[in-house]
Amino acid sequence: MRIVSLLPAATDIVAELGLSEQLVGRTHECDWPPRDVASVPVVTGADLDQDRLTSREISDAVGGSAHSGSSLYTLDTGALAALRPDFVLTQDLCDVCAVSYEKVSRSVRLLNADTRVLSLEPRTLDDVLACLVTVGTLLGVRERAEQRRADLAARLDRVGAAVAGRARPRVMAIEWLDPLWPAGHWVPEQITAAGGEPLLAAPGEHTKPVSWDAVCVARPDVLLVLPCGFPPERTLRERELLTRLPGWEDLPAVRADQVWVLDGPSYFNRPGPRVVRGAEVLAHVLHAVRVGAPVTPAEARRL
Repeated sequence: MRIVSLLPAATDIVAELGLSEQLVGRTHECDWPPRDVASVPVVTGADLDQDRLTSREISDAVGGSAHSGSSLYTLDTGALAALRPDFVLTQDLCDVCAVSYEKVSRSVRLLNADTRVLSLEPRTLDDVLACLVTVGTLLGVRERAEQRRADLAARLDRVGAAVAGRARPRVMAIEWLDPLWPAGHWVPEQITAAGGEPLLAAPGEHTKPVSWDAVCVARPDVLLVLPCGFPPERTLRERELLTRLPGWEDLPAVRADQVWVLDGPSYFNRPGPRVVRGAEVLAHVLHAVRVGAPVTPAEARRL
């Protein structure tokens, strides 16, 4: 079996199912597990040098939207054809976050081979866990996938039990810094599972930019900063996009030193199994509760 993953979350799922050895192609952003994917050929690239551009410049370059407009990804169709995949895993949720489904489908049609394409479109935590079974069924390991989904659901239940009965802080998660974009889809559910009250975004919602005034009016007790695709070090480079805003020092979250930089790509931006670890991290952030492994500074640190 030869699998090409054109979505980092799908690569996470393949690893969760114990099929990393069947992976013959991946994106340039697939980085988990490091030991398993390091030697897997890369079949995508990026049109933009995101390290050299500001958040505003990246947003403008893709059409002013974090979830639509031009894709940042290019696909090496020649390399894809040479890999002769049996299965290609992709998505149709966000044209910016991965190679577009239309581009993948068009490329696969040119392979002149019996390649199956599976598009993943999760919007909620339940959807994310269900993707394990969807992919597992396609790849012939449904029973294993069902067990992994049950294990992950049990971990979420343990998070809920650990924070039960505690006061629920009002929490805003920021998915993009300029323009200011609240994190939607499964992130509000991660916050709820960890004992918080999500602000300015609903579960499963495909969000839109919000004004800074809206954040000030919402008066969050906790701010989570987890820009899509930015590791914490990259986020910290643009911290002044927030800290220089008028009224920043007056926010309850700032006064209480409850502004946190999180590892968005690992635990919040990608709809893969590690969103469960994201809920465990939030239990630590919101309530100083340990669920699972201890939370490291690489996973969560104060701004």
